[in-house]
Amino acid sequence: MIIRPADKSDSNRILDIYRQGIETRNATFETEVPDWETWDALHHSFCRLVYEENGTVMGWAALSPVSRRLCYRGVAEVSIYIDAARRGRGIGGRLLKTLIAESEKHGIWSLNASIFAENRSTHRLHLRHGFREVGFRERIAQLDGIWRDTLILERRSDI
Repeated sequence: MIIRPADKSDSNRILDIYRQGIETRNATFETEVPDWETWDALHHSFCRLVYEENGTVMGWAALSPVSRRLCYRGVAEVSIYIDAARRGRGIGGRLLKTLIAESEKHGIWSLNASIFAENRSTHRLHLRHGFREVGFRERIAQLDGIWRDTLILERRSDI
């Protein structure tokens, strides 16, 4: 297994794993997989990681800016998605640990995550890696006509 920077050659696998997350209806409010150009534009050009086993990408992590305002240049939102057949095997923890270290090398001082309140495994993953709950958004948006709540988590860099 290796964790390495993602590149365009990983795009099909990244989007397929994202599709699997969308289909759970417990990972994102998105309901359709974007094309690669849209995904690429929404994420920072740095801190895009893939977890690879035997030449196949089994998970990915990336950062998105929370705002285009210059004062928030060191604040990013975390996305982590794992292939459905590989969930629960520690891949998310390895990716998140590496993502945190890489984010600090790029001047990110605050990592944010917005997690569905029911998504307990992702919530626990973030707490194990130094995130803390900073908010709860009740009925923030609908997914498939159902109002959903989200937890807001944050991790501040020690650097």
